Amino acid sequence: MKLAAKMVDVKKEYALKGETVRALRGVSLEVPEGDYVAIMGASGSGKSTMLNLLGCLDRPTSGALWLGDDDITKLNDYNLSSIRASRIGFVFQSYNLIQQLTVLENIEVPLFYQGNVSRKARKRCTELAELVGLQDRLGHRPTQLSGGQQQRVAIARSLVNDPYFILADEPTGNLDSKTTEEILQLLDRLNQEEGKTIILVTHENDVGARAKRVIWLKDGSVEKEIVH
Repeated sequence: MKLAAKMVDVKKEYALKGETVRALRGVSLEVPEGDYVAIMGASGSGKSTMLNLLGCLDRPTSGALWLGDDDITKLNDYNLSSIRASRIGFVFQSYNLIQQLTVLENIEVPLFYQGNVSRKARKRCTELAELVGLQDRLGHRPTQLSGGQQQRVAIARSLVNDPYFILADEPTGNLDSKTTEEILQLLDRLNQEEGKTIILVTHENDVGARAKRVIWLKDGSVEKEIVH
């Protein structure tokens, strides 16, 4: 079984106003390729800290964290940044699209950071736009799209580099119930039909219920795991 991500006794501590904040208290987790995991818990439970660690936006204080074959606790900042840009697909609540760029250009953004703007890569972006149902919106800009369409662009962009996993942070938080269902159906299809690994952070029970597994955090520790 090949793993997309693995955490072993990961701890994360912060110094805040002279106090030590223990955001994660020895979390262990395995995410096999093709898994669909929801990370849930109350505010302050450690969800955001786990997201930042899995997204290579921060480093653990102790423990081991593997993404694919890379032990990121041993990487320098340059290599960590490279992993973040090339092997992790991010989907945010606020979409994070560049307003001046078209749909196709926004999907292509990760390729520019790697200097890969070949004809083959551009064709791949067009195919991803079609995969998320935006083949007739390639020349549109974000202001010409609905919230759901903008999130579809973000999902297509997250797939460009064939990442270890899609890391989705409250991906339906800004959407109405109908559009939320459409985006969740798209994530379901990417996981079930395309075999994409998805790690989703949410506080909504109905969103978490779509995942194969739910990891509940409480006070920086795994409280329970629910398998659907």
